[in-house]
Amino acid sequence: MPFTAHLEELRDRIVRIVVAIGLGFLVSYGFKDWLFKVLTKPLADVMPAESFMIYTALPEAFFIYMKLALFASIFLTSPFCLYQIWKFISPGLHSREKRYVVPFVLASSSLFIGGVLFGYFIVLPPAFRFFVSFSSDFLKPMFSLKEYLSISLKFLLGFGASFQLPVFLFFMTKIGIVNSRILAKQRRYAILAIFIVAAILTPSPDAVTQILMALPLIVLYEIGIVVAKLAEKKPAPVDEDA
Repeated sequence: MPFTAHLEELRDRIVRIVVAIGLGFLVSYGFKDWLFKVLTKPLADVMPAESFMIYTALPEAFFIYMKLALFASIFLTSPFCLYQIWKFISPGLHSREKRYVVPFVLASSSLFIGGVLFGYFIVLPPAFRFFVSFSSDFLKPMFSLKEYLSISLKFLLGFGASFQLPVFLFFMTKIGIVNSRILAKQRRYAILAIFIVAAILTPSPDAVTQILMALPLIVLYEIGIVVAKLAEKKPAPVDEDA
């Protein structure tokens, strides 16, 4: 395909993704109150009695609901969006590699959703419990709706994206940048990088929360080594009669 055709194909895929996310946004906005209750539950469970959340600008709550609906739409439409990404890159693959479309969409979607759910159920509650533990009779927390939503959504999206590590390593292996031997040899540096990323992404500075984020990423890295080994190109058989 010429370069202009690739650009047209990219435009069409982006338009489809935007339309899907837009439709998902309209549906999600109809459930904005339920989504708000779900997202704030990790904090609500550890808030002191008679506490509440605040917003300081008139349109702030409205825009927060819109942002929440957009996040829910990305979460719901992620399989379709990943499928469109695959359809864009698949023309550059061999016919035998194109059969990975279903495993790619299923694996990417499952890892993204699994990462978001892991962060929501496992990591956020102890992180918020750590922050709230500093309250006292003299020091009372006032929870900003904007600040809470910003921290939570960035963290959950970061967790969902970081869980794509095995898929990322699969494609890095396919294009010849890395292989299973390099990944295994660089394991110690990868673990160090994972803990640095965990320290940056976690909303809480305590070691327990950072370890809770780093451990699944280390496991996913080990899975990525296995996936890379399976993805390595096998050498073509030599024709002895030639």
